[in-house]
Amino acid sequence: MPGTPGHLPRGPARTLKALGWSLQGLRAAWLHESSFRLEVVMAAAMLPAALYLGDSGLQRAVLMLPVLMVLSLELLNSAIEAVIERYGAEHHELAGRAKDMGSAAVFVALFATAATWLLILAS
Repeated sequence: MPGTPGHLPRGPARTLKALGWSLQGLRAAWLHESSFRLEVVMAAAMLPAALYLGDSGLQRAVLMLPVLMVLSLELLNSAIEAVIERYGAEHHELAGRAKDMGSAAVFVALFATAATWLLILAS
C-alpha cells in the first residue's frame, strides 16, 4: 500500500544496498553453481555474437533476451534448490517437484534460446 514504510521510493543509498545484494547473489551463484558458470560462459560467447549477427536492433535484442532469460531462470532455480536444501536432505515429494519444476523452467528457456537463434539465423 502506498505510503507505508516498505513502499516508499528508494533513495540512492537503498538502491546501492539492493545492488550490493544482487551482486552477492551473482557471486554466490558463480561460486556454488556449476550450471550457472557454464551458462555464463555460453552467454559471454552468445551475447557478442548476437550483436554481430543481428541485422537490426530488434533482431539483436531478440537474440540476446532468451540468453539472459536462461541466466535469470538459473538463478531462480538455484534459489529454490538452496531453500529446499536448507530444510534438509531427506526426500519429500513436494521438494522434489519444486526442484524438478525449477529445472524444467531452465530447460524451457534453453529450448527457447535455441529455437530463437535457429529461426533468426536461418532466415
